Amino acid sequence: FYDWIAWNNNVITIDKSFIFTGKIIMQTVKKWTLCAVLGASLLAVGCTSIGKKIDQAFAIKADYYTQVQSNYPIERQYNGLGQHQVQSQVFPSNDTRFKTYKIWYPADIAQTQKPYPVIVSANGTGIAYQKYEPVLARLASWGFVVIANDDKSSWDGVSSSLSLAKLDELNADKNSIFYQKLNTNHAGIAGHSQGGVGAINGATQFANSRQFKSVYTASMPKLALAQALKWNYHVNKIAVPYFATAGMGKVDAGDGKDKKSGIAPLWSMQENAGQINNQKLTVMARRTQTDHGDMLHRGDGYMTAWFRYTLLNDVNAGKAFVGANPEIQQNGLWQDVQIKP
Repeated sequence: FYDWIAWNNNVITIDKSFIFTGKIIMQTVKKWTLCAVLGASLLAVGCTSIGKKIDQAFAIKADYYTQVQSNYPIERQYNGLGQHQVQSQVFPSNDTRFKTYKIWYPADIAQTQKPYPVIVSANGTGIAYQKYEPVLARLASWGFVVIANDDKSSWDGVSSSLSLAKLDELNADKNSIFYQKLNTNHAGIAGHSQGGVGAINGATQFANSRQFKSVYTASMPKLALAQALKWNYHVNKIAVPYFATAGMGKVDAGDGKDKKSGIAPLWSMQENAGQINNQKLTVMARRTQTDHGDMLHRGDGYMTAWFRYTLLNDVNAGKAFVGANPEIQQNGLWQDVQIKP
């Protein structure tokens, strides 16, 4: 899933979110720009085969969840398919920054008497929903209406706020299959990489942010890196349950010594968790044998359990995070687990 380009004894990593990292990049904003330009030039001029390889790596296969194994029952259960058959629809966007929304929903939505909770997905850098549709469809099978868009620069939360507004619009439209079938005031938001920043901002910066009742992020860039890229965020503004994950590979974790290395190192996750004082459930964990790009889908079991618990009050799913012995704390696939309050 990674293509490595060696340059002056440093390494530039092109990961699934087109985030470039390595010692030479982490020095200054100027060097970030230089490396991004270099990577873009190489791809445009002479790296057609690399470009195809990256494109293939980005696309999540329909049965991806069968490749993620776990010996722990809750993670294993919620990593699979839920009880609902899933359908989807595409809608045009009136916003200039992206073209379409896509919504995945339980096929029996017309017959349901109780509105479904909704989840908004924020994209990683350059990764529109078309690259990971199976992830969103699988999530919908667990009793959610899931919306994503093709915004490739989601950090500011604008497209996430617009996605939620689109669901509000459809929920109020008597000609829509979604009419009065959506619980948009009980929404979740999830994002990977840059999309993690978008999820935080979507849940904190807008008039409709109050409708979000649960947040999940995977491999969200550390604050210093995000600010260098002009992707600012404020985790201390989160007022709802929050689950933060990252991988333990070198791209996410860095070398463990130099604070300039790594996209989502442990110290950054701990620092972010320490800023949250809302007395809501906050969980932080890192997945072993997993790096930045694969965190887009490798944490799906607990991500699904998280939303089942926080949005649907699924007691069984909640056992992954609360109680005397939360499963995630016993699960050897996850390390550095922190749960509060």
